[in-house]
Amino acid sequence: MKKLFFFFVLTAIAVSSFSQNYDTGKFRTYPAGFYHKVIIRDIVGEDAFGSVKYDPVPAFKMDFGERIYPVQISNYTTVFHSEPVSQGNSGTCWAYSATSFMEAESYRITGNKTKLSEMFTVYWEYVERAEQFVKTRGNTSIGEGSESNAILRIMRNHGMMPYAAFPGLKRNLNYNDHSKMFEQYENYLTFVKKNDLWNEEQVTDSVKKILDYYIGTPPATFEHKGNEYNSETFMKEVMKLNPGEYFSFMSTKEFPYNAKHELVEFDNWWHCNEYYNLALDDFMKLINYSITNGYSVSLCGDVSEPGYDQIAEVGVIPTFDIPSEYINEDSRQLRLSNGTTTDDHCIHLVGYQKVGDVYWYLIKDSGSGGFDGRNKGYRFYHEDYIKLKMMNIMINVAPARLMLDKIIK
Repeated sequence: MKKLFFFFVLTAIAVSSFSQNYDTGKFRTYPAGFYHKVIIRDIVGEDAFGSVKYDPVPAFKMDFGERIYPVQISNYTTVFHSEPVSQGNSGTCWAYSATSFMEAESYRITGNKTKLSEMFTVYWEYVERAEQFVKTRGNTSIGEGSESNAILRIMRNHGMMPYAAFPGLKRNLNYNDHSKMFEQYENYLTFVKKNDLWNEEQVTDSVKKILDYYIGTPPATFEHKGNEYNSETFMKEVMKLNPGEYFSFMSTKEFPYNAKHELVEFDNWWHCNEYYNLALDDFMKLINYSITNGYSVSLCGDVSEPGYDQIAEVGVIPTFDIPSEYINEDSRQLRLSNGTTTDDHCIHLVGYQKVGDVYWYLIKDSGSGGFDGRNKGYRFYHEDYIKLKMMNIMINVAPARLMLDKIIK
């Protein structure tokens, strides 16, 4: 009887211990946040705002309960980065992530704090996408999204510009509102395809007129700190940035490791095949090597997850999704292959701390949900979240050599 008694006691303890570590989920309805209260109010105006209804949709989320997470920014080792800014009502997170990354890079190189124009990059991205649409006779996806390394192409072709020279805001708005602009852009290109109007010069001119109307026209020259520049001389002489010094990486079992391949993703509309594919351990090692050596990381991946929460401000993987010890190349690939990991959002990794043996990362986030918590414009990712759900990164050549020297002989 004693043996049987102790068996039941030990079993009860084991079950209790397991249940304490097991995450649960529930349907949650979130109150109106930054997007509704601030961005929409700015766009429609104070007088009309009262008639804008907020109709929340319940979402299945992890039950965070009273759990405490490392969300104190002062505990993180950080690299310089400009203050978080909202992308407003636009699908341009990729440009905000990449622009913030380049601002940090320029500061690291020059010591100068210069706010860059995200909309300068967005403007030319729309133009080049339309040009590709014509070249492919409509076989180029139309969307607001892109990848953060699109900024490298824009830098090569057009340079860059300070925010003061081209804020990309009209009607005295504080936040972007690209809803009507993109609708008109998409409708026009659909019309072009339907009617076989493949004159690239005419299409480009028409697209520029749409962009000029909604976000303005980038100036040919501008003044910065008493000197006159164009976008190319500004990039080279003031920012001292060279697009050839930045590299992109991904991790998928679909293609050979330690070789370049295209990132097969809707937002990679220009079919960039300059992504070095790494084994997952090397992918994570490269991220950690970069941030611990003073280099930030621009990264893109999936944020439509039950452990991704704007109130708790964290990105974690709940055990009811997959326990930490089972996160590996196969569980990552399963989600890439079945479409449950997609490229939703691009953000900027600007700091880290270790809690025990686990890395936590400080994330600068331009999405509206990033402004709903106490730390406006920031989130905090557990290493498991990046390991399982982030698809690709862009970093400087210096930390990239950790892997490139093994790949490029």
